[in-house]
Amino acid sequence: MTQLRRVRLEIYGRVQGVFYRASTRDKSRQLRLSGWVKNRSDGSVEAVVEGANDAVDELIQWAHEGPSNARVDRVEITDDRRDVESEFSEFEIRR
Repeated sequence: MTQLRRVRLEIYGRVQGVFYRASTRDKSRQLRLSGWVKNRSDGSVEAVVEGANDAVDELIQWAHEGPSNARVDRVEITDDRRDVESEFSEFEIRR
């Protein structure tokens, strides 16, 4: 049985206006993850991601780099310790 995991990511740096959200959506879908990503008013990007533990780890590694025009200064990761219930059916960009 695959171990599921849910994390909240807060990504800081030059991450808005560089296709960070679209790239996160595309990478998450490639990894068969679900959840959402959105810009925050402070200039950061926030994402909630759930899926197979290995795939979540791979997305976290990718988030430290992001798309080619991004400059990621730091990524804050919060593990959701409750049971993952597959709340999301896909990965979407939220406004």
